Amino acid sequence: MSSFVDECGLHVKGGDGGAGAVAFRREAHVDKGGPDGGDGGSGGDVWLVADRNVASLLAFRDHPHRRGGNGTHGGGKKRHGKRGEEVEVHVPEGTVVRDQDGTVVADLVHAGDRWLAAAGGQGGRGNARFLSNRRRAPAFAEQGEVGEERWLRMELKLLADVALVGFPNVGKSTLIAAISAAKPKIADYPFTTLVPNLGVVRLDDAEFVVADVPGLIEGAAEGRGLGHQFLRHVERARALCVLIDLAWEESGQPSPAEQERILLAELEAYRPELLERPRIVAGSRLDLAPDADGPSLRFSAVTGQGLRQITGSMADAVQVARAVEPEPTTFVVHRPVPTEGVTVEREIDGTWRVHGRSAERAVALSDINQVEALEYAQARLRSLGVDRALAKAGVRGGEIVRVGTFAFDYRPDDEWDSEIDAGSDW
Repeated sequence: MSSFVDECGLHVKGGDGGAGAVAFRREAHVDKGGPDGGDGGSGGDVWLVADRNVASLLAFRDHPHRRGGNGTHGGGKKRHGKRGEEVEVHVPEGTVVRDQDGTVVADLVHAGDRWLAAAGGQGGRGNARFLSNRRRAPAFAEQGEVGEERWLRMELKLLADVALVGFPNVGKSTLIAAISAAKPKIADYPFTTLVPNLGVVRLDDAEFVVADVPGLIEGAAEGRGLGHQFLRHVERARALCVLIDLAWEESGQPSPAEQERILLAELEAYRPELLERPRIVAGSRLDLAPDADGPSLRFSAVTGQGLRQITGSMADAVQVARAVEPEPTTFVVHRPVPTEGVTVEREIDGTWRVHGRSAERAVALSDINQVEALEYAQARLRSLGVDRALAKAGVRGGEIVRVGTFAFDYRPDDEWDSEIDAGSDW
């Protein structure tokens, strides 16, 4: 079973917030103590963190769930609940994170890049927070907010200085084993390499990382032979080393010129910009075909002939690529920032839905079964302009409006019905 995984699903769940407490001072010589219920603790966040010590996504293949700790409830005497434990999920450098619909939400390129995958729920406020001149003894508190929950899709695009590109069984694994300490599987049949291998090459004045990418075949750019899964590991390589099999007649490969044409065509079809990167073309398996036509740069990984020349050429290509490479930037986050406004839209079943984090929070944190809390939630929705937004959208009296999981009958005169719809989760 392979120990390298470059694509997997991940389920993240932020911790739930703790509930605020309803409590009043009860002390000797204090006849009517005021409210002193403390706030609940917020739930723990779940972060994805790029880590150079993590090589693949293997840890998520059989265990895809990660959850932040729950916040604890508040208590009397204004004792606040403890915040839930934050969770850091370590992933390899070069991990691309996608939403379930395939949209890229984050790209963790460099070690230390962090992305908030699931925010913990906010803790509810205790009744001491609702004390006012009009409300002298609030007998309600907020519930804890449920943490964010979502499925993500992660894929790894290896970060390497040089990517070895060639047909199957052309000697890529043998080469990387000869020039580095990598120990890839080597055998005399096609598709020995099913996962990429990384090797560090150290010369007197240079050090760079070489990726042995599984062999490509014609049609790889269209997905033939798992082409897309293999080609994505070429995307971030600074330079390319195209290997041509000099012993092509023995292995049944196309001629050297045809091999180069096909490989470059597949790279161009997948990502045209790949052909703009520094590139060297080298003939492999020189020991089996010393007089074959092909590139002038040639080597034998078995005998060692020409290895110094090819590693020197790789080092030169890497130096050129690094010289024109822009300075590392902060990782790209594609996730849109939620808006704070309120919008109204009609759903398929004819009901109306109010969108907006502030409005949804106003009812999600309130104990709607408690009259005083319900009145507070209604006043909060009015202050957010929900009533005006409903009127502007053309909602008619008696139609059902939903805010989060709470549903009510709309009243044009602002006399909102506090009854809970039978289909609501409340």
